[in-house]
Amino acid sequence: MVDSYDDSLDGEKSKSQVKRELHALVDLGERLTTLKPDLCAKLPLTDALRRALNDAPKHTANIARKRHLMFIGKLMRDQDTDAILTLLDQLDASTRQYNERFHNLERWRDRLIAGDDAVLEKFVIEYPDADRQQLRSLIRQAQHELAQSKPPASSRKIFKYIRELDDSQRGLR
Repeated sequence: MVDSYDDSLDGEKSKSQVKRELHALVDLGERLTTLKPDLCAKLPLTDALRRALNDAPKHTANIARKRHLMFIGKLMRDQDTDAILTLLDQLDASTRQYNERFHNLERWRDRLIAGDDAVLEKFVIEYPDADRQQLRSLIRQAQHELAQSKPPASSRKIFKYIRELDDSQRGLR
């Protein structure tokens, strides 16, 4: 048995690892082809990749689509994939990050309805673009609906308003 160890291979990736990484880039590029154009505009992408993503729907034949996705994967090598993945995780409803964000917004809504002006002040500090007057009005309506056991229409409006504020603060809108 030979116990020689080649130090020249330290730090190098295997051929299989390189292939896995390239396939991951192709998969990420395929996810980008499904995004709406306004969301793609917010991503840090090169012009060549933007053009390729815009051309993707034109390729309908299976082999042409596959070839174009490989081209997009090749262009993805020059991108900041961490920034792209971060934004996609915030938009994808199946990810843990999206669910945590959603639950955090729900907690804010519940605290605003159950709380007092101190909670509203904390919210305005975190979301400076918030309209206090509109929020106070919605909170009063939600409290009134809760007291009379009516459907929570105002509570839904509060959540929608909070989500829009959060989206604009994160740069998603």
